Amino acid sequence: MNTTEDRIAQFQNMALADPTNDMAHFSLGSAYLQAGRPAEAAGSLERCIELNPQMSKAYELCGQAMVAAGWEDKAATLLAHGYQVAASQGDRMPQEAMGDLLDGLGRPRPNLDDTQVTAAPTGTALDGPPFRGPVGEWIAANITSERWEAWIGQGTKVINELRLDLSRPEDSAMYDQHMKEFLGVPPELS
Repeated sequence: MNTTEDRIAQFQNMALADPTNDMAHFSLGSAYLQAGRPAEAAGSLERCIELNPQMSKAYELCGQAMVAAGWEDKAATLLAHGYQVAASQGDRMPQEAMGDLLDGLGRPRPNLDDTQVTAAPTGTALDGPPFRGPVGEWIAANITSERWEAWIGQGTKVINELRLDLSRPEDSAMYDQHMKEFLGVPPELS
């Protein structure tokens, strides 16, 4: 299995090869965060948000990174905006996580009116789990067909850019990790 530093190098190459690849910047930021490099994580995740301002999970991780870097005011502003983005899309888990981060900073959660809140993720429900097991069940219950299709496109980029061979367990695990990060699968389901 690749080390965190190996993953960082791979994602840096992906981001350099295609600076408009939001998933490369998201994955790089996530890897920096896991490596205890919050300032670099925040920079990569901010770039991801610039490219894809609807990616709720990027706001959540960027807020975590900013808090860890000691940038509380900047984190609070970003988290408040991300909280509203997540609410508008029905992304309840990232929304709640961002609310918890705001609570930890002693900052209020944004007040949302009915026009800012989506009761459930917008889009078409999947016909069923995309694969067996708890992760597949969670995806069927929480991810729209449109979001799943977006992952398939990103997953293809991950396979091609990282030159993954899914018959190898370590490559398959890396692919799964990217999928879980992109979709926001709770870590306890792994």
